[in-house]
Amino acid sequence: MLSVGVDPISLGVLEPPARYGADFACGDVQPLGIPMSYGGGLGGFIATPDEPKFVAEYPSLLFGITETIEEGEYGFGEVLYERTSYASRDKAKDFLGTMAQLHGIVAGVYMALMGPQGMKELGEGLLQRAVYAVRKLSSVKGVKAPYFNSYHFKEFTVNFNDTGKTVADINKALLDHKIFGGKDLSKDFPELGQSALFCITEVHSKKDIDELAEALTSVLGK
Repeated sequence: MLSVGVDPISLGVLEPPARYGADFACGDVQPLGIPMSYGGGLGGFIATPDEPKFVAEYPSLLFGITETIEEGEYGFGEVLYERTSYASRDKAKDFLGTMAQLHGIVAGVYMALMGPQGMKELGEGLLQRAVYAVRKLSSVKGVKAPYFNSYHFKEFTVNFNDTGKTVADINKALLDHKIFGGKDLSKDFPELGQSALFCITEVHSKKDIDELAEALTSVLGK
């Protein structure tokens, strides 16, 4: 069995997990038009082939699309009701924790409005932003971006070893420019030295990226 964690936004430009043999694809719905809030904005998704051996293991209620008596019209119905606690009691697959149905509805509406072409354009725009950000940051003296020689979608690692400053000091100084710096990786991954994880999404403009590079130039020049 192969399980793959994916950013759903990336699937507008990257190969779907099922195409390379994944049995499970999972991730978070937050990128699908859901703004962050006070501890919220998060909800997971999981996808499998539409086969009984997978579907029967899902917790909670499941609903599927089905035909109606009116040709061309479809409705929703419960799937494998016998696996729920309403039918099987203590032998059921149910598990109810944090409820995120409303986030699921928002994500569904977002994808419907975007459509396949919209998701493709969004993914391409994110790839372009990441490449542009890497080039701008790597032009700052002492900054190595990206730290890993690879393709990047949204996130990439930036190394500050040659600047003589710690990520903590750099991030503190960036606050004076009203900028939140990258996630400090020095404690979790000491082998990376003074490195930080930066993330560029669709909410960041070219102007935002330019201002980040200018702020880093100012901070590291002091």
